[in-house]
Formats: sequence, C-alpha cells, structure tokens
Amino acid sequence: MLNIYNILETIRMIQDECLDIRTITMGISLLDCIDSDIDRACDKICKKIVSHAEKLVPVGERIEKEYGIPIINKRISVTPVSMLAACCPDGNPVKFAKALQKSADICGVNFIGGYSALVHKGFSAGDEALIKSIPEALDVTENVCSSVNIGSTKSGINMDAVKLMGEIIRETSIRTADRDCIGSAKLVVFCNAVEDNPFMAGAFHGVGEPDCEIHVGVSGPGVVRSALAKYPDASIDELADIIKKTAFKITRMGQLVGAKASELLKVPFGIVDLSLAPTPAIGDSVAHILEEMGLEQCGTHGTTACLAMLNDAVKKGGVMASSSVGGLSGAFIPVSEDAGMIDAVTGGTLCIEKLEAMTAVCSVGLDMIVVPGDTSAETISAIIADEAAIGMVNSKTTAVRVIPAIGKEEGDVLEFGGLLGSGPVMSVGKKSPAKFINRGGRIPAPMHSLKN
Repeated sequence: MLNIYNILETIRMIQDECLDIRTITMGISLLDCIDSDIDRACDKICKKIVSHAEKLVPVGERIEKEYGIPIINKRISVTPVSMLAACCPDGNPVKFAKALQKSADICGVNFIGGYSALVHKGFSAGDEALIKSIPEALDVTENVCSSVNIGSTKSGINMDAVKLMGEIIRETSIRTADRDCIGSAKLVVFCNAVEDNPFMAGAFHGVGEPDCEIHVGVSGPGVVRSALAKYPDASIDELADIIKKTAFKITRMGQLVGAKASELLKVPFGIVDLSLAPTPAIGDSVAHILEEMGLEQCGTHGTTACLAMLNDAVKKGGVMASSSVGGLSGAFIPVSEDAGMIDAVTGGTLCIEKLEAMTAVCSVGLDMIVVPGDTSAETISAIIADEAAIGMVNSKTTAVRVIPAIGKEEGDVLEFGGLLGSGPVMSVGKKSPAKFINRGGRIPAPMHSLKN
C-alpha cells in the first residue's frame, strides 16, 4: 500500500539522488533467422528485430512520462551471433554486425548486444571467424556491443581463447584509436557469462531464454549513499540493514517498470537486475558509498570488506522485492563510469591489483580499465586469465573490459563521453607473462565443479 510519504520519498530519490532505471533491454532470439545464405540471414535478422522492438523506445518514453521515472537507455540483446555465423562459413561475419546496427538505427535504441561467442570449452563452427572479425565489426558500427565467454566453473578456462582475446582487444583499440579507442569499450570477456544480463556491453540473449522478453536494469548508488549519510554513527550490521531496505525500494521500482513494459509490449517479463550501476555524474558513485561507510578513499585497506557487505546487502534486499531477480545483480565498479573511482585512481589510492581483489566479492570484474597504449597482447590476456580464475573458483560471473589507450601512457586520460565517462590510464605490471599465455591449452575446472 502506497502512502504520501512513499510517493514523496521516491520523488526525492529521482530528483536529488540520481535514482533511475538504467536500462530496459529486450532480448530477442535469432535462432529462426539462421540461413546458409548470409545475406538472407541478415534480412531475416532485421525483420525480426524491428518487428519485436520497433515500439521499445516509445514504450520506454511513455513509462517515463506516466510514472516520472527516468529510463536512461533502451537496448536490445540477441542470440550469440557466432551461432548464425556457423551456418554460413563462407560469409563475412561483419555483415551480421551491420545488420544489427541497421536494426538499432531503425528502432532508435542506444545499444544492441550479442555480437558474441561462447568458447569456454573450445571453439565450434563460427566461433573463431566471429571473434577474429570483432575489431572490424566494432570499428564500422556505432551501437553494436560484443562479448566472448572464455571460461566457466564447470569447464575451466580456455587459454587458447584467452590468448586470442588479448590480441583482439589490442587490435580493436588500434582500429578505433582516432575515437579514443571506443571499440574496446564495447567489448567484454567473460567467465561464467549469464543468459539474461540486460547491461552492456556484455548482454546477449541466451539459448535457454524465450523467443522474446523484457529485462530491467536498475541503478541507485546515490540513493544508497544518501541513506547511509543519515546514520553517521551506525554499526556495520545496522548499515547492512539500511542498504537492504534501500535496495528493496529500488528493486520495487524496477519491478514496476518491467511489468508495465511487458504489458505494453506484449512480451514476457524476464528479470530485474538490481546491480548498483554508477555514472560519471556527481553523487552517483559506488566508490562514494564505500567512503560513506568510513573509508577515507576507495581503494584503501578495508575497501574489499566494505564492498563485500554492500554487495551482499543489495542482493538480500532485492530478492525480497521481486521474484524475478536475475542477471548480474550486485555492485558494478567500472573506473571510467564512476566519479569516485576516477578520483581514487588519480589520487593513487586505487590500482588494478586492488580492483582485482574487489571483484572477488562483487558483480562482474575489471570494468572500463584504461591501460597504456603499449601494453602487450600477452599482458592483456594475463589480466583476463587472472579475472577468469576468480570467477571460475568462486562460481561467479567475472569479466574484463580493458581499453589499451593507443598513443597514451600512464597519467593520460581517454574521454568517452556519456555514460562511459572518462578513463585515467592505469599502470600495469612490467614483467612479461608471455611464456605462460603462449602455452595454450585449458585450465581444468576446479574440484567443486563436480556437484552432480
């Protein structure tokens, strides 16, 4: 039952504390678009995406006006395109990327994800061709996002794919160097990728999902920080309780928007992803939440413990608010998209090694990390391998979105604009992991993967 206090509280959260719906994402299966003729397949893709998603943006705008809730992005995710590429081995996979871009342009969405491959246990038909086409695909398109899953708790880590992705990320940055290496900002390497993630750049529509559905991704770091600021002398367990209650309110708003979008678009409601997703805007930072808990600056000793508590409390509050919680659901810690993280990096408090430790207890992984332009492909691959190992052993999703800043060095800045913000170039290890990366093969799955 809503009362006047609840309504006024929500209005205040939206106006003063950066509360918003980060995204409504329509997942669309392209399995019925498979064709041995790549041009026919691309035509089918455009027709299907447009037929399902042509009203996505207008419906999002209608919900914004009706409820007064900002919906920042409207997005589409599709079946991993490598599955379609497998059926036309003589065709150039970049044609699929252009078909996705054409569909995104017609529908007016911000991003379209699914130029993806799942190679955690090995390469099947279409996978290598698609992966090797990623640099060109992200160069010639604007709104297409790409992801590759190279490991899982059940299968281990495909080190041949890890090696290849280091090379692909570097090549993608080189091809888009004239645009501040934006291509690499649209490319994610996963371990334990999930099928219902609404957030870019890693969203794809899993084969276990229905033909079409709507996912919602909420956001509200500013709301959580504001709630904690009211209790400067609270104990840690009291802070956890405050976060749970706040996450409940945020998730209920996401549930409302998702149900309404499902009704208007006449497609099933998938999940609410209750991740705290920051933006470069002042007051919308996960780092600032951690500092509100008592850290002088994010990255100092105690940061991992604070983040672990935050992540757990967000999940506990969210699952009480919706029976459809899914996706990643936790706290994102992207450097370039979080004003507090940027300050911590430029202040020398936060480094890649500390971020790696933090990702063991939160959502995703090393996200929007800018590294020097001369960073080798083997070093990038080793960063991916380290992060994938955390995901594999801890049975959680981890990912790497690292951007080699071509022509720049530590201390310089890449400017992406919009939600992607700006990224200070961070230092990486100077010693080479090349021999390890070039061995190839597969890191076996851990013992606790044998649960059947």
